[in-house]
Amino acid sequence: MGNCCQSASNFFGPQKNTNVRVSLPAVCFVWQIAMIVLFGVFIRYDKEADAHWVELKKEENLTDLQNEFYFRYPSFQDVHVMIFVGFGFLMTFLKRYSFSAVGFNFLIAAFGLQWALLMQGWFHHLDHSTGKIYIGIEGLINADFCCAGSLIAYGAILGKVSPVQLMIVTLFGVTLFAVEEFIILDLLHCRDAGGSMVIHCFGGYYGLAISWVLYRPNLHRSKRLNGSVYHSDVFAMIGTLFLWMFWPSFNSAITNHGEGQHRTAINTYIALASSVLTTVAISSMSKKGGKLDMVHIQNATLAGGVAMGTAAEFMITPYGSLIVGFCMGIISTFGYLFITPFLETRLKLQDTCGIHNLHAVPGMLGGFIGAIVAATASESVYSKQGLISTFDFTGKYENRSPGTQGGYQAAGVCVAMAFGLVGGAIVGFILKFPIWGDAGDDYCFDDEAYWELPEEEETLPPVLEYNNHMTHQKHQDVNESSFSVEES
Repeated sequence: MGNCCQSASNFFGPQKNTNVRVSLPAVCFVWQIAMIVLFGVFIRYDKEADAHWVELKKEENLTDLQNEFYFRYPSFQDVHVMIFVGFGFLMTFLKRYSFSAVGFNFLIAAFGLQWALLMQGWFHHLDHSTGKIYIGIEGLINADFCCAGSLIAYGAILGKVSPVQLMIVTLFGVTLFAVEEFIILDLLHCRDAGGSMVIHCFGGYYGLAISWVLYRPNLHRSKRLNGSVYHSDVFAMIGTLFLWMFWPSFNSAITNHGEGQHRTAINTYIALASSVLTTVAISSMSKKGGKLDMVHIQNATLAGGVAMGTAAEFMITPYGSLIVGFCMGIISTFGYLFITPFLETRLKLQDTCGIHNLHAVPGMLGGFIGAIVAATASESVYSKQGLISTFDFTGKYENRSPGTQGGYQAAGVCVAMAFGLVGGAIVGFILKFPIWGDAGDDYCFDDEAYWELPEEEETLPPVLEYNNHMTHQKHQDVNESSFSVEES
């Protein structure tokens, strides 16, 4: 028995080799070729992107302005910026990990959106008569949403995994996302346009479960690199501002035309503003002298947008949105102050970016807020047609009551959490195999493990630089003096 334990310890032991010269190109080439083959077999343009649109316009008396592209593309642009710029730069706070934060975010999002078009297509857009998936602008938005779940999970394991492991996290993350989204949105018929449940709750708990399984007891060896410097925090704040500005588009991108999208943008906008003030208040109260902590400002200020993902489409009212943002700023900031240290010391869960406080808990609470608002919906507030439109009470769901809808909304939160925790634990176990090229405990949070870095510019110590400058200045004064004498 002792020999078996020793063998297992050696297999999952600390021996690490970050050489991914074979594994990373192999994964990228093989999986990209697989995407080409699968796209060739399944993916086609939908009717609004196909060249036959000209004929369809004439047959149905349409104009180009009625093409969904012109309605959805501005929102798609905003969501796309959030995925590639917002999420990427938000994770550049580590002093020596900015290349990996932005570069690996770029890699897994580029792969993830391709796999998402297929996975979501098979579940939502497959034409069984032709066996083809027809994609348009809304499919691109949903693919970006699908990637967001894996990018959120990346935040929990930032600095501790290899790019090959991240590709695996994305492959399984997108697959699990497509399944749980199908269950929540189609089978349970929940409403979750901004993804509090399907994106943030799932992605948060998925990443936390992976990080828990991949716990490193000796991670303190890299403690010197697990922190920020002045300029890295400024870059991370750029990511925060992009996310903060475009979050109304994120939540409203696929909502109903007209008042549904309009109301979602308003509610998200208001909740985000409210969460900023309470974040600043709690951050200032928590520090000696009232100084602010940039970690809180970079993250907790976004919690209002996360929590409004489900309820923003409903008639939560503007002051209700303010209350949600107010509470989420407090809850998220307290999470960074107390919950994150507790998780690491007591539950052995190392959450690099604090996604528990920004995505997992606000996403879970946002889902339950949506359930409460849905359950209390009434015809006097929404109107009969408004209820039907907002909650899609049509077809086999036409007799569903708001109270019943609220119950299903709450069930959707539980499904998202279950998929995140169970799926993350399984994926974490797969990533424990010592074949993926992840760095050792003393080499985490360092770009040098996977990137060619530019040479550091050599700088003189401040005293020597000052002395050198003064010496140069004296020589210059002497030369000028000699020149003046000679002139005279």
